[in-house]
Amino acid sequence: MELRYFVFDTVLGWVGVLGSNQGLLKLVLPQSSCEKALNLLKAFALEWHDRTPREAEAGYFGDLPQRIGDYLKGERVSFPDELDLSWGSPFQRGVWQVTRSIGYGETRSYAWVADRLEKPGAARAVGQALARNVVPIVIPCHRVICSNGDLGGFSGGGDWKRRLLELEAVAAML
Repeated sequence: MELRYFVFDTVLGWVGVLGSNQGLLKLVLPQSSCEKALNLLKAFALEWHDRTPREAEAGYFGDLPQRIGDYLKGERVSFPDELDLSWGSPFQRGVWQVTRSIGYGETRSYAWVADRLEKPGAARAVGQALARNVVPIVIPCHRVICSNGDLGGFSGGGDWKRRLLELEAVAAML
């Protein structure tokens, strides 16, 4: 399996994407420099796939970089992209699939995701699966919050979770 990456500048910083021939593998949230985003992508590729990625040619990721940039400007964008989640467990992949169904500007609870998987009482396990989500925004785990309205965790940090929800104009409802 060959891995390809692309790093690009957005209004909020440098974003990186990593993919295989099966789909998108990793998305790095905005960083302060191109080097930081690239280093995070390379570290992931080596840790999880024991490979050094190569830079992608223009168009390798289609219009994904443009859509991510538009999303980070606050525009409503969809992400129907193919994902390579082969490294995740069946439960994790199920959580990620359900999470992808949460619409722009909406939030759902960890318990809601567990119920959709017909695993009532598995809200904590849902949170653990979402903590392993390496393609934030595309799998919008920031839209999953606690049943009591608290934000809960986010692999990119609570500030990023709040910021992404604010981009989608959800923060006023929190």
